[in-house]
Amino acid sequence: MPTRDAGPLPTRHALLPTEQGRDLLGPPPDGVEVTVWEPSQEPPPQAAEAGFWVPQYLSGSRLVEQVAALPRLQVVQLLTAGAEAFVDKLPEGVLLCDARGVHGSSTSEWVLTAILASVREFPSFVLDQQRREWNQRFTGELAGSRVLVVGAGDVGEAIRRRLLPFEVTVTMVARRARGDVHGVDELRELLPDADVVVVVVPLTPGTRGLVDAAFLARMPDGALLVNAARGPVADTAALLAELQSGRLRAALDVTDPEPPPADHPLWAAPGLLLTPHVAGAVPGFPRRAYALVREQLARWARDEPLENVVRDGY
Repeated sequence: MPTRDAGPLPTRHALLPTEQGRDLLGPPPDGVEVTVWEPSQEPPPQAAEAGFWVPQYLSGSRLVEQVAALPRLQVVQLLTAGAEAFVDKLPEGVLLCDARGVHGSSTSEWVLTAILASVREFPSFVLDQQRREWNQRFTGELAGSRVLVVGAGDVGEAIRRRLLPFEVTVTMVARRARGDVHGVDELRELLPDADVVVVVVPLTPGTRGLVDAAFLARMPDGALLVNAARGPVADTAALLAELQSGRLRAALDVTDPEPPPADHPLWAAPGLLLTPHVAGAVPGFPRRAYALVREQLARWARDEPLENVVRDGY
């Protein structure tokens, strides 16, 4: 891909995807002019000078077309923690920054809710309520469980903090071992001891299909898989086989394909709690996201190093 024009920028121009974003940002840092470019509209005249671009949340379908309209682009600041839609698709010299730190609270809340709802069998109680059946019974419990969190970044650490008060043992896994965090090469030995496995890794060539048939086979009978990462991190066919056999349970906020077609077997899979990619969709998200954008714009305006630069897909 061509490199960006490195000519002087007397006033630095930034593009935001929504008017709400501009309102949340407030007055831009000195030396920065902000313009809204909604994805459904043609590029504004300022696009020709823009060096900083914030794409729409969960965008990427028009990436090539949009980037082509930004000849002086220097920085892409995402509103998502995952950057897979943009990795290796930007011109040389353009910095890609993710939204690490923005989604930790909301995604960890979803994970905790999904675990508790699955373990305490809330989905089946909701069905009982709809049928007006009083089906009193014992359920599982979270206390005393062993939880394996695969992904030890901001979201993974937020999950650990929220789980510990529930009297569980939490084991963390990252790409490489560090301190009390295990390396991904240790998964084979760790999986058989986990009552709950939570996956919160970014989607990269190394994590695509990480949760495959062999991964799932190492999980003990009755264990719960929770995927709050990206759908392709898990092999859907392998997971369906385990769910349909009744050996494992799962809670998914993401799927592959996403969304599943109406006739896809995931919809009817036993032991599955399914939500439509909503872990980060909470009222506090925009405020946190644009606080990060403002800090990044200020750093960019001062020629200071930016935070959250994506390297090797992370």
